[in-house]
Amino acid sequence: MLYDILKAIFWFVFRLLFRADISGRENLPQDGPVILAANHLSNWDPPLLACFLSRPVSYMAKVELFEHPLFGAAIRNCHAFPVRRGAADRGAIKAAVGVLKQGHVLGLFPEGTRSKDGRMHKAEAGVGLLAAMSGAPVVPACIVGTDRVFAHGSLLPQFHVRYGAPLYFTGDRRNKEELEAFSQDIMQHIAVLRAEIEKNS
Repeated sequence: MLYDILKAIFWFVFRLLFRADISGRENLPQDGPVILAANHLSNWDPPLLACFLSRPVSYMAKVELFEHPLFGAAIRNCHAFPVRRGAADRGAIKAAVGVLKQGHVLGLFPEGTRSKDGRMHKAEAGVGLLAAMSGAPVVPACIVGTDRVFAHGSLLPQFHVRYGAPLYFTGDRRNKEELEAFSQDIMQHIAVLRAEIEKNS
C-alpha cells in the first residue's frame, strides 16, 4: 500500500518537475527473478529507477537508515532490507538471494556507493556473485541528471533513465575472476546506455 502511494507521488514529481525521459522498460522481464543494476548519482536514484516499472523493486539500504523507527518502518514497507557497508554482510546477501528466489526484482548499484564526480566507477563483485548464485538475469540501467539537482546552476534538470537488454552470467560461480569480469561487463553496458542518452538528449 505505502509502496504504491509513494510510487504514484514520485511518478508525478519526476514527470512534471524533472520531465523524466524513460526508455527501454520493455527490457525488464515481466515475471521471475531479475537484478536491476544501475549507476548511482544521488538519493533520487532508487525511486526514479523503480517508479516507472510495473513490478516493485527491492533495495539494499545502509543499516543506519533503519535505526530511525518511523523511516525504518517506511522503507521496510517499501521492500528495502539492511546491509552493513564496509564488510561482507552475509545476512544481506542471504536476504538478496531470498528476494530473487521468491521471483522478485532486486535493485542494486554495483559501484557500492554514490559517485561524487558524476563518472562511473569500478563495480564491486557482489552483483556478479548474486547473478551466479540465483541464475537471475541482470538488466543494466543508466541514470543521468539526478546529481545536478540544485547544483551547477541547475534547479530542476531533466532526468533520464534507460534500461538495457538482460545479461546472463554463464561462467563458474566459484571463479572470482569470472565474477569480477561479469560485474565489470555490466558497468560497460551501463556506460553504453549513458552514451545513448547523451547522444539523444
